[in-house]
Amino acid sequence: MSSNLRIMANDALLNEIADVRLGHPFRGAVPQVEGGSARVVQIRDLSRHGLRDCDALLRTELEGRKDPDWLKDEDVLFVAKGSNAYAAPVLRAPERTVCSQHIYVVRVKEPGYVLPAFLAWQLNQPPAQRYLRQSAEGSHQLSVRRSVLDATQIRIPPLEQQRVVVDLERLARAEREAMQSLIKNREMELAILAERLLA
Repeated sequence: MSSNLRIMANDALLNEIADVRLGHPFRGAVPQVEGGSARVVQIRDLSRHGLRDCDALLRTELEGRKDPDWLKDEDVLFVAKGSNAYAAPVLRAPERTVCSQHIYVVRVKEPGYVLPAFLAWQLNQPPAQRYLRQSAEGSHQLSVRRSVLDATQIRIPPLEQQRVVVDLERLARAEREAMQSLIKNREMELAILAERLLA
């Protein structure tokens, strides 16, 4: 399919096609409040594919007069600190949820022009990752400044091609998960067999 896919694309900087902001300005560690009315996404809650477990998000109460900037469907979260810098799409955001101050929220200005899932995929690919790593502060524990993320070069092919990429990425992930499940089952069978034969 890729050999027949004629790429016609435009280029833009990230801040030209999306609004980028840091998460909620907590001062220090996020205070946990049992039964709190707000949820908080922290770095541990994310993988490159999105939120790991919405039910496991820390609950807290938010202070201040200004309404928090709640997470919205199809926001892209960008982890800016740690050993890896990566983007994670959020398809369905839990209600009354914010991000910690170590995560950028990237909100596409025109989803009819750039698919958020395509943008997240592209930020995780080698060209963007090379730029971010070379521009980040720190060597093992990276820290990506807002100005650096804003200036990330984004290629924007037609929507049809963006959808092809998103669908292929989703298919590859499903296949990878199925394969990992098969390997895990086979290893369990081997462990049971070893117990029977060798115990």
